[in-house]
Amino acid sequence: MTARTAATAALVVVLGLLLGLTGTAQFSTASFTSRSANPQSTVRAAADWTPPKVALTAPASTVTGTVTLSATATDAESGIAGVEIQYQPSTGGTWETVCTVTASPYSCAWTTSTVADGSYALRAVATDKAGYSAISSSASSLVANSSTVFLADPGDVLRGSVQLTATVVHSGSTVPAVRFEYFAIGVTGAKWTTACAAQTGQYSCSWSTTTVSSGDYDLRAVAVSGSGNSATTSYSAIRADVLIDNTAPTPVTMTDPGSPLSGTRTFAATAADAHSGIGQVVLQYASAGSTSYQQLCVITEEPYSCRFDTTRLDNGTYSFRAVATDAAGNTTTSAAVTNRAVDNTVSSVSLEDPGAYLSGVKTLTAVANSTAGVQSLQIQYARTGSSTFTTICTDTTAPYTCDWTTTGVTDGSYDLRAVLKDAQNRETVSALVTARQVDNAPLRGADVQTANGSTTAGRLDARDSITYTYTGQIAPSSVTPGWDGTQAVPVVLTLNGTSTGSVLTVGRTGSAVNLGSVNLRQTYIRSGRTATFNATMTMSTVVVNGVTRSTVTVTLGAATSGSGSLRTVSTGAAMVWTPSAAAVDLAGKPSSTSPVTETGALDREF
Repeated sequence: MTARTAATAALVVVLGLLLGLTGTAQFSTASFTSRSANPQSTVRAAADWTPPKVALTAPASTVTGTVTLSATATDAESGIAGVEIQYQPSTGGTWETVCTVTASPYSCAWTTSTVADGSYALRAVATDKAGYSAISSSASSLVANSSTVFLADPGDVLRGSVQLTATVVHSGSTVPAVRFEYFAIGVTGAKWTTACAAQTGQYSCSWSTTTVSSGDYDLRAVAVSGSGNSATTSYSAIRADVLIDNTAPTPVTMTDPGSPLSGTRTFAATAADAHSGIGQVVLQYASAGSTSYQQLCVITEEPYSCRFDTTRLDNGTYSFRAVATDAAGNTTTSAAVTNRAVDNTVSSVSLEDPGAYLSGVKTLTAVANSTAGVQSLQIQYARTGSSTFTTICTDTTAPYTCDWTTTGVTDGSYDLRAVLKDAQNRETVSALVTARQVDNAPLRGADVQTANGSTTAGRLDARDSITYTYTGQIAPSSVTPGWDGTQAVPVVLTLNGTSTGSVLTVGRTGSAVNLGSVNLRQTYIRSGRTATFNATMTMSTVVVNGVTRSTVTVTLGAATSGSGSLRTVSTGAAMVWTPSAAAVDLAGKPSSTSPVTETGALDREF
């Protein structure tokens, strides 16, 4: 054993004694710092593993002028390094600092006249000397320095009877009366109109929104003190861009599932809504002669379809319908598709949908059942609109799958089906999977991913980014003219709200940017609204399975328009990128425009 090895071994023994490494598991209390070193290594035990405790003392419900904000904070180990007291408008936004206090008592003066009148959330953030932080529960307070009336937020989307509420701050013996008013956005000749009025001292009333047309409105509350020439009128801040939607979804149509039905089948509907957008579609069934419908499935995004095992139903005749509900809660029920037989007594066969766009070698899967026994199953294709089918494979045992080498056919639209032959040589043909596009272009989109570079997950902010990955290398000048890919170029990112999700595109002043479009599949901006961001675009390469691929990354800067219409998304969804054929590979061959769905776990983009 060398001198260095002996020293290291001795160090391990000493550390074992210090840290209590006996036959029974021990845990450090983190109440001390111990250091032992030789020329090659250093071991340090942490002094503090626990974040501090912090609480904000709630201020008065209504405040004016300068008020004192106080917090309590403790840390039993390393001690408190500082407490930061912050505020944020209740309508959302960033947390702003009132003060940072480094010694108890943790309090400071807040000059409320430096902020706009309105409702605010307050909190305290304590940091200990080890760098751990803790955030207190938030408190709320109404700042009322100049305004006397404040309109409570009724929500983004309204329908039917809505309770409007205001808070009035006043002094003296005269108690104001309040009326609530609306203004139709974008309507020629529109003016502020009374929605409902509250009696003196009562600051809430019910507004029947069915008396106005569906659309976008601004709302405000008006407080009136006194009467005649001595009357004093105060206006609340405007609650902008509220959508009133009392119009039910239309059209809503149940797709005919066919007859007879057996095995696992696809049930589908179509639905549209011109205002708040479709919230969900419920597919239902009822036995013939019954009006008692049961739930088949619930779908919350397009396509409004689901797979359902019809063996869960008794054999017989059924009606099927769709019930669509928009984001405001308005509901439309489709006409029923009637007299559809469910028969699972003989044979059933269905072909799983392989997807709208096919390339390379694609595995096709069918499900087949027969009370007489399955002798064989064939999977076949035909040009869309043709009745001449060609057999891809024949399988005699479950699971019924085969690989289709799509490069063996010409690119184009194809129909697919499965044919079951039972032990009695009777054939059962599945429903067609129609208009599947074979596309074997050499350059394709491979993946699209986003990254959150800001503090707010699920919302487009500066420093967020989106990366487009191709299956091969692309010519930079085909993305935007004159670009060699070595330098970042300024671009403009545009976000448009549609009824099927927020759609992202990239452009450039005076030149095109040929990246196609990305449907984020969630509402990052209100339908019908547009926001733009300054951004930069860069290019790099990655190697995947020995193949060099181009990636293009667009990094957001500041929003230049429409930031007030942006929304924060709380659930994950898979983005869909539709590339542009104007982007070409190094040989000049255009990219496929086949849509690409984001890979990996569902997440909140940006």
